[in-house]
Amino acid sequence: MLVTNRGKYRTLDVTFRNGTEPTVFYVFLALASAAPTVDTNIKSDLNEIATGNGYTAGGISVARDATDWDVLTEDDTNDRALVQIKDLVWTASGGNLPSSGNGARYAILTDDNGTPANRDVIAAWDLSSDRTVSTGQTLTLQNCEVRLS
Repeated sequence: MLVTNRGKYRTLDVTFRNGTEPTVFYVFLALASAAPTVDTNIKSDLNEIATGNGYTAGGISVARDATDWDVLTEDDTNDRALVQIKDLVWTASGGNLPSSGNGARYAILTDDNGTPANRDVIAAWDLSSDRTVSTGQTLTLQNCEVRLS
């Protein structure tokens, strides 16, 4: 898991300066061709997988609540706190997901900017390899967490 500098900035702005909170978050799937780094700022810095066959541009919305962020932990042993997103599921229908090109390599957490290309990148998870699923199969992300140490 990687928290971007933009994600750190937004967290501090909202917490300490009463900055504008996102109404919801989004998790989209990105290609390996532009790997996220701590310096990645906005969605257009990355390459989203092709839409269709069960994947919608922009990804899955994640509400700001205890249902969609279903685990919150203070870990005094490891000196950190973490929050986990509910399981996120994409089901391939009518063909492979993604519908063309290479598979998904990263899951990317963004804010809810009305212009999707300008959504702030908060965090990213490496899926370890390019992921493609066939019709009827699912791509499920479980226990994706954001940690503060």
